[in-house]
Amino acid sequence: MLADGFTWDLASDLGQLFEFHFMVNAYRAGTIVAVVAALIGWFLVLRQQSFVGHTLAVIAFPGASGAILIGISAAWGYFGFCVAGALVIGAVRRSRPGEYGEESAVVGTVQAFALACGFLFVTLYQGLLEDVNTLLFGSLLGIADSQVRTLLGVGLGALVALAIIARPLRFASIDPDVARARGVPVRALSTLFLVVVALAVAETSQITGALLVFALLVVPPATAQAMTARPLLSAALAVALALLATWLGLAISYFTDYPSGFTITSLAFATYLVVHVGRWAATRPVRLRPAR
Repeated sequence: MLADGFTWDLASDLGQLFEFHFMVNAYRAGTIVAVVAALIGWFLVLRQQSFVGHTLAVIAFPGASGAILIGISAAWGYFGFCVAGALVIGAVRRSRPGEYGEESAVVGTVQAFALACGFLFVTLYQGLLEDVNTLLFGSLLGIADSQVRTLLGVGLGALVALAIIARPLRFASIDPDVARARGVPVRALSTLFLVVVALAVAETSQITGALLVFALLVVPPATAQAMTARPLLSAALAVALALLATWLGLAISYFTDYPSGFTITSLAFATYLVVHVGRWAATRPVRLRPAR
């Protein structure tokens, strides 16, 4: 551990956080991923397709391990497999727009096959177990400048695409039948959105690992939507919660021996739990004692 430990001297502690270049890159990458994942995840939760996000995250694992097996950058595997998986899921024809039962069956099938491929690639690779742990649970402490630039470029592209389709996508998500009647290309829009989700998942997987993608992609948006029904405010809260979990999680990880994937996930989950307990307490009927 490079840090001298948490001292409660905030100025000194902040100085320690940004003393090393790898921590600067960790915060840069974490910030990019948090913003992209929260905004795209907001629509994912709205459309009740969280399971799709999880499946694309699982697909990221064999993608990265397969890329390492053939001797290329894991990033190519992350993005390539995730986008391919999104196109396969998007090709499923539903009986009616907005019904995801048939999609769920294909998603489960793709997920099972992806896990099998990931296990095969890891077995053939026969590399260090630490590399496998990084693919599954992520690592923010070894990100290079080139990776930060890649994350920024892909993130900006995904957000631009989301901004273009955001309004019709929200319409199609809330009432797909009326949207189709109004001429909205619901099916094409859904497939395009899945590709955008795939880009976000591929980005997030490089930070949190394939198994912890929900920490940023689903938990902050779900928490924000539980706090308010106003779309713009909810999306802004999702970004704020994702940034808070990422920044604090990185700091805790730096000053302790806990991995960043665990700290970020734990903070995101704790916020989700607090919000839902608070909602339950607020809606619980108050029993007044009869006056004597």
